[in-house]
Amino acid sequence: MSLVLDPAAQDLLFREARTANTFTDEPVTDEQVQAIYDLVKYGPTAFNQTPLRITLVRSPEARERLVQHMAEGNRAKTATAPLVAILSADNEFHEELPQLFPAFPQAKDAIFGERPVREASAAMNAALQAAYFIVGVRAAGLAAGPMTGLDFEGVRKEFLDDDHTPLMVVNIGRPGENAWYPRSPRLSYDEVVTTV
Repeated sequence: MSLVLDPAAQDLLFREARTANTFTDEPVTDEQVQAIYDLVKYGPTAFNQTPLRITLVRSPEARERLVQHMAEGNRAKTATAPLVAILSADNEFHEELPQLFPAFPQAKDAIFGERPVREASAAMNAALQAAYFIVGVRAAGLAAGPMTGLDFEGVRKEFLDDDHTPLMVVNIGRPGENAWYPRSPRLSYDEVVTTV
């Protein structure tokens, strides 16, 4: 094989991993979430920016508030998942660049001084980090149920502030009974890759 990663790890992260729709009631601990973050924080982003913010929804009251903003088809699974995370982009990420990108600390103002530039960069790089986070959840032996069927403005007003843009909600836990829909097809290499 051309891949260095062990085939069992490849299966865990990609081939056998699925988007879960039901979960057991086994809790997801803060230690597990920290281990996930401590792994995925090394994923590459532009200028080493770290715009992803993770809001863990643990209390029953917060869960109830969140469920009201989910699309109808996502409410039950969000209400019953052991842990729910709101992933958002911090549009003021540039404040951390002098620390995170010491090779060019001036990037904070020289490149990201204007809000529209920051918002576009935060959206793209936080989305990258969100994908790493989902793979990290799988690496922890858990299943993720990422969802974008929600009232984004409602979630922002309820849980975030004007400097944070919600990207998705992710249900996290061990897969429950009938957790998977049938595997959907994927495009082949030849349909995706062009050589010039």
